[in-house]
This record gives sequence, structure tokens and C-alpha cells, in this order.
Amino acid sequence: MMNYKKHLKDINTFIFDYDGVLTDGTVILQDDGEPLRTAYVKDGYALQLAIRHGYNIAIISGGRSQSIANRLRLLNVEDVFLGVATKLEVLRDYMKTKELESKNIIFMGDDIPDYHAMKEAGIAACPADAAEEIISISDYISPYPGGKGCVRDIIEQVMKVQGKWMNDGAFLW
Repeated sequence: MMNYKKHLKDINTFIFDYDGVLTDGTVILQDDGEPLRTAYVKDGYALQLAIRHGYNIAIISGGRSQSIANRLRLLNVEDVFLGVATKLEVLRDYMKTKELESKNIIFMGDDIPDYHAMKEAGIAACPADAAEEIISISDYISPYPGGKGCVRDIIEQVMKVQGKWMNDGAFLW
């Protein structure tokens, strides 16, 4: 495992899986079959703050629910890829479109579909409750589980290293 902290200065892009990272992975099915998820407000705060500071934020998820798109739209996340079968292909296309290098990217995932995309990113990160296979390839394992602050944790670390965390813009939503 590399010393990820020395690479945080190069990060300008955060890519997250949705279920199990921005949520705790629990899905309650409503009568119409639409999944109902919970989201952590502090993760949402960090996402919108990072966007306001010019970071790229992308969500690459196998999930297809309209509720995912709705939440991310409220946070001003524009790069949302839902219903993705092969995350590595989407990541590579995104890197090409945004002219990114691997060293600029943190990818946080929690389960096997995230594996190859995480290996492609400069820093692979995961929540504390990620699958064993994902933990084994992660450069950083957040002490927080999915849907309970792991997203805020990694965004905050990068922004602190880059001197962008507690500035005037931090006090706005």
C-alpha cells in the first residue's frame, strides 16, 4: 500500500460508486419496485463544496434509480453515469473527455464491480465496510462505512492538503 497522502496534492477529480459508498447499501423496495435509499447529509455537503472549488465529481454506478439522479442534481453533480455494466470503460472515456491522468483521480468503491476502475485510478479508496477484495487493493480505507461519512472523509482530506477546506466558501451551502 502506497503512502496515499503524498499524492493528494495532485487530485482534481473524485469518482464515486453510489450504493455502498454514498449510501449504506441498504435498499428498501417500495410497492412500485422503486428502491428507497438513505443518504448522509455531510457527504452531500462535501460534494457540493468540492464542486464549488472546481473539482470534478463523477458518479459511476450500476444503479438506475431516478432518486439517485435527483439527489445528485440537487448537489450540482453533473457527471452522473447510471446503469453502468463496465465501470472501467466509463472511467477511461471520462478521463479522455476531461483530459485527466490517473494521478489526478481518486476512485472510491465498495464492491467487486468497482475493482478494475479502482485499479486504474491514481488513488483507490473505499469505505470501512467494503468487500474484502476491494479493501485489499485500496490505497486508503476510510474509517467510516458507506453512507456514513466516507465520502466527506476523502474529500476533506484532499481539500485540507490543498488549502481549500476552511476558507470563505466553506460557510455556504
